[in-house]
Amino acid sequence: MKAWEATVRKTQAAAKKRANTIFGTSYAVDPNIVAGAGAGEGDEENESDHHPNHEEDEFHASGEVYHAERFLPNGDYYTGYWADNFPHGQGKYWWTDGCMYVGEWFRGKSMGRGIFSWPSGAMYEGNFKSGFMDGEGTYTGAIGGTYRGAWVMNLKHGYGVKEYVNGDSYEGDWSRGSQEGQGKYQWKNGNHYVGEWKNGKICGHGTMHWTNGNVYEGNWEDGLPKGNGTFKWPDGSFYVGHWSSDPGEQNGTYYPSGSLLEGGNLEWDPQEVFNKDLKECKVCATEKVPIWPSQKKLAVWRSSKGSDPSVRPRRMSVDGRIDAGVDKDLGGMRLSDGAAPSPWNVSAVDRAGNEGDDVFVGLQCEGMMNLRGTPLRIPKMVKRQGETISKGHRNYDLMLNLQLGIRHSVGRPGPPPSLDLKPSAFDPKEKFWTKFPPEGSKITPPHQSCEFKWKDYCPKVFRTLRMLFKVDAADYMLSICGNDALRELSSPGKSGSFFYLTNDDRYMIKTMKKAEVKVLLRMLNAYYNHVRAFENTLVTKYYGLHCVKLNGQKVRFIIMGNLFCSEYMIHRRYDLKGSTFGRLTDKPESEIDANTTLKDLDLNFIFRLQKTWFQEFRRQVDRDCEFLEQERIMDYSLLVGLHFMEASNDDITPSGSVTPIDNGGSDEAVPRLSRADVDQLLLDPAGWASIRLGINMPARVERTERNNDAAEFQLVGEPTGEYYDVILFFGIIDILQDYDITKKLEHAYKSIQYDPNSISAVDPKQYSRRFRDYVLKAFAEDT
Repeated sequence: MKAWEATVRKTQAAAKKRANTIFGTSYAVDPNIVAGAGAGEGDEENESDHHPNHEEDEFHASGEVYHAERFLPNGDYYTGYWADNFPHGQGKYWWTDGCMYVGEWFRGKSMGRGIFSWPSGAMYEGNFKSGFMDGEGTYTGAIGGTYRGAWVMNLKHGYGVKEYVNGDSYEGDWSRGSQEGQGKYQWKNGNHYVGEWKNGKICGHGTMHWTNGNVYEGNWEDGLPKGNGTFKWPDGSFYVGHWSSDPGEQNGTYYPSGSLLEGGNLEWDPQEVFNKDLKECKVCATEKVPIWPSQKKLAVWRSSKGSDPSVRPRRMSVDGRIDAGVDKDLGGMRLSDGAAPSPWNVSAVDRAGNEGDDVFVGLQCEGMMNLRGTPLRIPKMVKRQGETISKGHRNYDLMLNLQLGIRHSVGRPGPPPSLDLKPSAFDPKEKFWTKFPPEGSKITPPHQSCEFKWKDYCPKVFRTLRMLFKVDAADYMLSICGNDALRELSSPGKSGSFFYLTNDDRYMIKTMKKAEVKVLLRMLNAYYNHVRAFENTLVTKYYGLHCVKLNGQKVRFIIMGNLFCSEYMIHRRYDLKGSTFGRLTDKPESEIDANTTLKDLDLNFIFRLQKTWFQEFRRQVDRDCEFLEQERIMDYSLLVGLHFMEASNDDITPSGSVTPIDNGGSDEAVPRLSRADVDQLLLDPAGWASIRLGINMPARVERTERNNDAAEFQLVGEPTGEYYDVILFFGIIDILQDYDITKKLEHAYKSIQYDPNSISAVDPKQYSRRFRDYVLKAFAEDT
């Protein structure tokens, strides 16, 4: 190790002299340097006489893998196999801050088995994928403590065993870096818990065993008994009841053993468990890692021979992206405090003719040397959707009425909702009319609009749904009824409904037909049970169903969550059904922008999810489709939004690259995250709290091409090998169309003219099967 460190010190001293040399060639290494490395620090005065010569080795063909030794201009060092200007194969990389990786590489990314060590003494040995700790592996902390098990994107995810420094241990399921699912925690003193976990805390049903023989079996919440449970003593005594750390909520019965009955001891305070028994049962916190392997950059850059020596080469991260952070000069190099590498492989980017004759070198697409198809053009800025409803707008009064009604409904005092609702709460007759005169009344405020009536449908159910979806009542009212006006989308949907967005984009309001209201009320009980049972359901979240009667005309509308409310700018959006008839956007290419909703025949991607996410996605699609089929619902679709990670880069990407191309912006645009902001959200484990199935999901998309010569029409094209890093958003929408007489007639009429399998209007069972089959072809596991 001393010889290794001495070699690195010598290369650092020679780095300034080599700062302007061409990188990316094989240097002939002076054997005296390596031979003298073991001599120690006493020979440092001779270091200026020993440095790699500046002549290039023999020419290596593109794609050729060969062994090389790289003394990098910033002091980093690499030795191992090399191809196309990147580590490729077995190799060792040493960073100047003391971090080191030894193992397998694939085009500049740690990929396969390897060992990553930190200068603190911490070490990870196991599988890597695209620079991330991913797969089976063992992490040993700087001061002790180990974790052996499954990893996904640097986070413990799956089954694993954790041994803590203080002697505690945990064995069981993990999710996104924390204990979640079934697991056993053993304290050093012998106490242990077996049961359910959530977000790193004891939560759900489980059993705690103390070394003195006491046992608690029942429900837990945030690490404490909460709900129904039983506490038992070794002598046979037990306490049964409802548990809570709040003595006012505690309720139960104590049953003493026979020996205690003889002594007359019939009293016991359940708070003793909280104040005494659980005092020392604290779960250890997860250690913090100062920097993840995926955040380490490789000093990979080069300039062409003809470049202007006065122009600094542009440093790039290993994924082929120019850094978007703050520049620093270090011995002629350009370093960055900005973005960390993107989570997955990014395709080739060759940049020429910018800043002299600098060549921008990046990763090649897997299995591709020549790019297929035309480059994707992605706008840097996206025009904000909708027209603000201001005074004089035709729907200004309707907006005021809606806001007054929402404020009245949500702000009305009432008992806290219970998740266990009575059947009467779902009765379609459970609706309430309220009159709003301009001068006000005992229960309504005065207002500037004309008189109107307001109807609430099943208010207890929707109040409970808002609680279930963790919607704060004050925030809900502020979004819809605050000082900011709503925005009306420019044109109604195919159904004739109008859509309105809140100013903060959190909620969407859609006008409804009477038939749709009837469908929702009919299936409301089943909908409630479904979303309550499956936290990751993809079906639309509904927050309220209302009606305004103005000048004798009724306007019914539903309030629902906006799937695309995010810090990320949505660059592409698709509405996917699995049918082909009429499923092509009728806009010319020049009019298609980021706000255009594309359809099945416009789709030219396969969405690739991490293994665990894809498995959950498959399960949830099956559950949701089964629910909709049982309710005789059809004509729903999967709405998908894409944010291309590379479009967050401030540098303009030239035509012909695989990285999406910026189209420029607009005057009124949605604010977007910088490259560094995006990476920070993804690489910080705390940021994973905002990632759920269908929301803020890091993924890859692979570009596809349809083969027009194929015997059968391809709804999903053939993969091309072009990959893009994206953030995915998706959910099932339009779930209020039942297979009524209108749809049956539509099916009969269109079946005469077209292939019955190509049209949307089909039986719910057939629709569900076709939808599932298509979605599970468009989505795949990222292998």
